[in-house]
Amino acid sequence: MKLKLLIASLLSALPFVEAADIKTAWGTGGQALTCTLASLANNGARACTAVDNSTNKFVRAKFFLKVKSGASSTSATGYVDLFAGGSVNGGTTYTENFGGTDAAFTFTVPPNIKWIGTCNVVVDATTYYCGPFPVELAFGGTLPTNWFIVISNKSGGTLDSTEGNHAKLWQGEYVTVQ
Repeated sequence: MKLKLLIASLLSALPFVEAADIKTAWGTGGQALTCTLASLANNGARACTAVDNSTNKFVRAKFFLKVKSGASSTSATGYVDLFAGGSVNGGTTYTENFGGTDAAFTFTVPPNIKWIGTCNVVVDATTYYCGPFPVELAFGGTLPTNWFIVISNKSGGTLDSTEGNHAKLWQGEYVTVQ
């Protein structure tokens, strides 16, 4: 009984503090990544220009892909795989020796970058919208200071030749206290 009175006395002496709400907030939506997908051959891969996260310090990001299959040879079991890699030294050194800019990409076998999702691409001359995919999961749940996306074509055919028929978009997320 004395312990209860002591605790009650101590609690009543503490100043009243209003609890805060921790919420998710989002950066600018629909930010484009530079990544040339026009005429990407079957079994080809392309790395997007890296995102410098050192200023915004997003803890999470979602990636969204719009991709159009080519006019022929698309397989009924075709797909596009998405991977993420990063850097922890300001973009000096990236996973898989990626150079930081839009370029053809060659995987190490097995790959050192992490798979983040698949987009089914199964009919010729068709546009597919895929995602959003959680990029942060490739890094254990939190984004590094610099990160990039790799898009690997396994559709069975070459992707559409018009770059405007493809879109590579992302949006960052951060935590705010209100």
